[in-house]
Amino acid sequence: MKLVSWNVQWGRDASGHVDLARTVREARRLADFDVLCLQEITRGFGALPGHPGDDQFAELAALLPGYTVIEAIGADLPPLDDPHDPRAPRRQFGNALATRVPVRQVIRHTLPWPADPAAPSMQRVALEAVLDAPGGALRVLVTHLEFYSLAQRLAQVDELRRLQQEAAAHAARPAPPENAEGPFAPTARPVSAIVCGDFNSAYGEDAYRRMLAPLADSPSFIDAWTTLHAGATPPPTAGVYDTVQWSAGPLTCDFVFVTDDLRGRLKSCEIDGATRASDHQPIVLELK
Repeated sequence: MKLVSWNVQWGRDASGHVDLARTVREARRLADFDVLCLQEITRGFGALPGHPGDDQFAELAALLPGYTVIEAIGADLPPLDDPHDPRAPRRQFGNALATRVPVRQVIRHTLPWPADPAAPSMQRVALEAVLDAPGGALRVLVTHLEFYSLAQRLAQVDELRRLQQEAAAHAARPAPPENAEGPFAPTARPVSAIVCGDFNSAYGEDAYRRMLAPLADSPSFIDAWTTLHAGATPPPTAGVYDTVQWSAGPLTCDFVFVTDDLRGRLKSCEIDGATRASDHQPIVLELK
């Protein structure tokens, strides 16, 4: 199974031009992906730099026939022109997951947002899809943590870790469905998980280290890239080509974490340093 994780900044390249179709072409160039995990996809945010289209989630569905496209909204705000017009599209900002693997269950997790008056911030979300993947069912979560506030990032990492423990408990002690037709479906979920996205935490810093701390009653997380490149430091994933937004210089803040029980299935994990189709560089993971 091949997975691409990428903060695409609503299809905006390093020079500021927005073209979501080009973004998808670049992702296809990187890999014949089974799962595409994207951060910073928008709806109704045409005022953003480069002027993204009205509904990028719908654009993705049109660009990826044969894939299931799932959305999760973090920030959900009224329209700028007339905030009281119920017909006007809301401004929505979040993550998307596209997959050609059968999807068993989808869960949208609202991440913690503790008050931090010193930092601009927005509501963040983790999108989880339970996939009947080749090699065995697993959970894929795509997320994007807070940029300005360390306190919020750490709270969000703690929640991602708690969600893993929750899933492990459901796997160990599943409940049967109420019936075949209703929403009370079986609660069993796979323990194995991939958590990917833009963590807005530099490699080796607090939120990154906390993500890797041991977990009780569940396999802990490992960094797929460093596991397969033992002793090496990952290359930068943001600010490589866009030196205007990243005037302080590039950094490594995008990661693919997997539960330790998937260690033996890791085949490759590479950070593409060539594409200029975003201010971030994509990561390509392949599982055996």
